[in-house]
Amino acid sequence: MTRSSGSARKNWSGGTDTNHRAPGGHHETHPAEAGREQPPETHRHGAEHRHALEDFRRRFVVSVILTVPILLLSVPVRTLPGIPVTFPGSDYLLLALATSVYLYGGWPFLAGIVRELRARMPGMMTLIAVAITVAYVYSSAVVLGLVGGEGFFWELATLIDIMLLGHWVEMRSVLGASRALEELVRVMPSEAHRVRGGGTEDVPVDRLRPGDRVLVRPGEKVPVDGTVAEGRTSVNEAMLTGESSPVEKRPGDGVIGGAINGEGSVVVEVEKTGAETYLAQVIDLVRKAQESRSRTQDLADRAAFILVVIALSVGAVTFAAWFALGEGTGFAVERAATVMVIACPHALGLAVPLVVAVSTALAAHSGLLIRDRSAFERAKDLQAVVFDKTGTLTTGRFGVTDILTFGGATEDDVVRAAASVEAHSEHPIARAVVRSAEERGLSLLPLDTFRAIPGKGVEGEIAGRPVGVVGPGYLAERGMTTGDGRVEPLQRQGKTVVFLLEDGRLTGGLALADIIRPESGEAVRRLKEMGIRCMMLTGDSHDVAAWVAGELDLDEFFAGVLPHEKAAKVREVQRRYRVAMVGDGINDAPALVQADVGVAIGAGTDVAVESADIVLVRNDPRDAAAVIDLSKKTYRKMFENLLWATGYNAVAIPLAAGVLFGAGILLTPAAGAVLMSASTVIVAVNARMLRV
Repeated sequence: MTRSSGSARKNWSGGTDTNHRAPGGHHETHPAEAGREQPPETHRHGAEHRHALEDFRRRFVVSVILTVPILLLSVPVRTLPGIPVTFPGSDYLLLALATSVYLYGGWPFLAGIVRELRARMPGMMTLIAVAITVAYVYSSAVVLGLVGGEGFFWELATLIDIMLLGHWVEMRSVLGASRALEELVRVMPSEAHRVRGGGTEDVPVDRLRPGDRVLVRPGEKVPVDGTVAEGRTSVNEAMLTGESSPVEKRPGDGVIGGAINGEGSVVVEVEKTGAETYLAQVIDLVRKAQESRSRTQDLADRAAFILVVIALSVGAVTFAAWFALGEGTGFAVERAATVMVIACPHALGLAVPLVVAVSTALAAHSGLLIRDRSAFERAKDLQAVVFDKTGTLTTGRFGVTDILTFGGATEDDVVRAAASVEAHSEHPIARAVVRSAEERGLSLLPLDTFRAIPGKGVEGEIAGRPVGVVGPGYLAERGMTTGDGRVEPLQRQGKTVVFLLEDGRLTGGLALADIIRPESGEAVRRLKEMGIRCMMLTGDSHDVAAWVAGELDLDEFFAGVLPHEKAAKVREVQRRYRVAMVGDGINDAPALVQADVGVAIGAGTDVAVESADIVLVRNDPRDAAAVIDLSKKTYRKMFENLLWATGYNAVAIPLAAGVLFGAGILLTPAAGAVLMSASTVIVAVNARMLRV
């Protein structure tokens, strides 16, 4: 199955890219500083956006200042009683001031029409530029005596002011979304305490190499990806993985650069630096996802082009109609300009890219990493989710699931005695029994002697009494039976059952299996609430699979499936449903590629899972439900924005054309600009309201 995703850069401000570039263009990056390559790129784009924002603010302020005398010199104001603002040459001063506003305040729009026409994609800038140019040329011709009538420089100036203000407000909202990457960049500290000899030295993070050791003090951020070499602590990884609770770290545990250290000092051995770090990979994934094209964006672009064609056509028809009706050239020009301004597809150009930016950043902060934008969009239409079992729905390690008691013993008695003997063994079953005692808060009993019985169990002496933990074979050899009807059903579920012997008497039993994650049940429940069928693939026996499926209330399961057969099973399910495969990204790789949406779960710091469309950082199957829910919410926001950005034109354009002129309702170009800008701000605010 082959997938493709576009990578064309989208200008979030709907075509308002003023082409402000940082001096020097792209920066050369030394290989040793590869880890810093992405952050400067991010900062550069952020700086460009802030530069454009400041440029619009400055042009707005200057234009407003110039608009004041334009209003005072305009006919509607100077004819008011008590305001005789006329003098020889006042009309030419008015022309000069209006020209300044047109050229300086209107420059972003005049430059924009050139770019759009060169690209043969007329859009918002084309409409605004045509509107203000027609108004300026007509009003100038009136002042110069070339045509009769009354100019409307004051409307031209206020139109430009409002358009600049609308762009400024909108770009502030857009900048809020674009800051997501910069926030991720700021998470990583710039310096580290490298351990040298008997002390430490502060060095730039760029100078660290794998194998170096760094000291992380309480309250500091971990500077690199690595492994705890000395000390114990807890770290807050919420900014990186979405995990709100502090995570305990001890020697041998991995830590992520950018995580906040808790109460203990630790020494971390550096494993990854630069572009290989988790954070650098996340930043790269977020950037690529935000810049990638989506099918919905293509729809929005086509709609915007159609809207431009409609606006220009309706504007021309409006001018011709009012001129033919004898309302005068000035009135006809004003109506046509208002139509073109109010129909600007600015909100349409912003509707999808801003939602994309917000959703991608939200996902990254929650440990949901989107590698393929189109796959993320497909997630909203999923009908079935197929889970791998081991390590996905289960923990991938043995644990005690059931405790049997015989002869009056309590569960705690059985677990304590069994764990006291098993504590001296390294067998997975032994570790599971000891872990069960720890979870119950039970103290172990001192063991006098210990002996392993190969293939059958272990035995020892506690306070002079023989105690053994043995399998069913050991009992069979000695002709012992439990006589308990609970044992056989547990064995049919594929569980391993061991028995506790004390003084040669059977006092208890422990059933062990791959532990089902506590979160798995909730994940299945959430998916079913969305109307999605839940299935499981496993190489385990039918009995084991049936037990897990029953515990989780799965709709279907496939047992005894070898790794190379998983893709075929997914293909089989695809004949009935649109399918997501959720697995660990290793032996599940073919199935992840085959599925309509491939989801790698529990990737931790390894986000470069090439076979997956979406990477879930945590070993939490609920995140599979969360990413599907986010896909649905994202599409809903896109649809809402597109509906608003196009729908309001159905009412606004006829009003702008003057269909209710007879009823005394007439929109000026400035009023049209207010409505257009308001629609843009509504779209921006709606996008920012998206939540995981």
